[in-house]
Amino acid sequence: MSYKQATRTLRKKLGSRVATDEASLFAASFDGSKLAYPPEAVIRPRTEEEISEVLKLANRRRVPVTTRGGGSSLTGSASPRRGGWVLDLAHLTKLRIDRSTGMAYAQCGVLNGTLQRAAEKAGWFYPPDPSSQKYGTLAGNIACNAGGMRGGKYGVTRDYVLALRGVLPTGEIVYWGRDLKKYAAGYNMRDLWIGSEGTLGVITEAILRLIPKPPARRTLLASFRSEARALQTVKAILTERLTPSILEFLDRESVGCAEGATGQAVFPGNAGRPVLLIELDGHEAAVDEDRQRLLELLRPRAIAIREADDEKEVDALWEVRRKCSGAMFELGDSKLNEDVVVPLRSQTKLLAFIRKLGREKRVSIATFGHAADGNFHVNIMYHREDKDESARALEAVRALMAKVLELGGAISGEHGIGLAKTPFLALEHGAAEIAAMKAVKQALDPADILNPGKIFEVCEVWKKRPVRVRLPWDHK
Repeated sequence: MSYKQATRTLRKKLGSRVATDEASLFAASFDGSKLAYPPEAVIRPRTEEEISEVLKLANRRRVPVTTRGGGSSLTGSASPRRGGWVLDLAHLTKLRIDRSTGMAYAQCGVLNGTLQRAAEKAGWFYPPDPSSQKYGTLAGNIACNAGGMRGGKYGVTRDYVLALRGVLPTGEIVYWGRDLKKYAAGYNMRDLWIGSEGTLGVITEAILRLIPKPPARRTLLASFRSEARALQTVKAILTERLTPSILEFLDRESVGCAEGATGQAVFPGNAGRPVLLIELDGHEAAVDEDRQRLLELLRPRAIAIREADDEKEVDALWEVRRKCSGAMFELGDSKLNEDVVVPLRSQTKLLAFIRKLGREKRVSIATFGHAADGNFHVNIMYHREDKDESARALEAVRALMAKVLELGGAISGEHGIGLAKTPFLALEHGAAEIAAMKAVKQALDPADILNPGKIFEVCEVWKKRPVRVRLPWDHK
């Protein structure tokens, strides 16, 4: 469907802030999922009032609108499936930190990494740290309730959002919550927007809670004979009430890819073994005590341990985690990256199933992730031009999702549903639950203009995979 007349009307109001040139349309046609759909126009409004005007006109003319920040979504949440207009808000980047209250006032386009650096400079700390922090905006983090490696100790984005400003799909400007530590006035619409993937409103500003910056940290890397042994150690660590700020698991395929990329073994003499990357933070005395307890627990279980004594060595230990994902393209030219979650009790069962699944489907599968909260990134690698292998990769995803739910897990921990996970929502949620979600969508967006075709409607991605494009955030 063409929306040219509506676009011309909008250009009369906003002028050059409405772009229709080929380069702008192409750049806004896909996100990190590489699912591409051409929009009619890219709009870069300067104010909430202009965003309101855009949405009011979109409602009158029934023009689909997809909000975009950094475009680093891995599930198609920022791809304009229905065409129409892309509302690009990446340029709205004002940020202010109140040093007294530990609150950050951030416009939607502020990058996660920018906030982290500003908070630390002010003596505060913003824990949510998705791997897309160099590219991902805070509004995008909020839209999919992003987590990251510190989730096991500090929680996810939702735990740090005090208030949201924004615009309803029908054009009204709203303010959910306040910059207060206590707030109980009416329904909690703020939390309804968090994780809604841009389908219920356009976030323009967030007020975020910061915490005091931990003064000390220690980083360790431990190697194990098997994935099961590594994950049994995770359970032992948590059972002992140790709370690492980071507790990352990498299976042997992930480690092997990282070693291939760097040209050296993580642990000489023990190449290609699964590892745990562990970071402790807090006050110096507490960190020292936890380190001793952790080493006592690791020594009888691990086959090798490395500790970092300075920042240079910390960076060296982190190299295995940074390199593993991008290096996986040695196993195949395409990746299906699934961010599943399972309870602690089911982690070893999940990894055993994944290893069996790779053998049965004859595809390479590399798994790493956040073991402290059970959020694993399962990377099913395949060669796109090999139709049989591509079909087996999709079969592997279906089998993985069924097993995750059988183990009491969830189909997504931080990427959201978007387009890529649409076939599986009905496996996790019953008909009444999905009907309730759709009723909320209908109440707030009666014309279904805001990010339509996402979450509930099974996407054609399951019929034909799009051409893969290498992007800066392919490390995730």
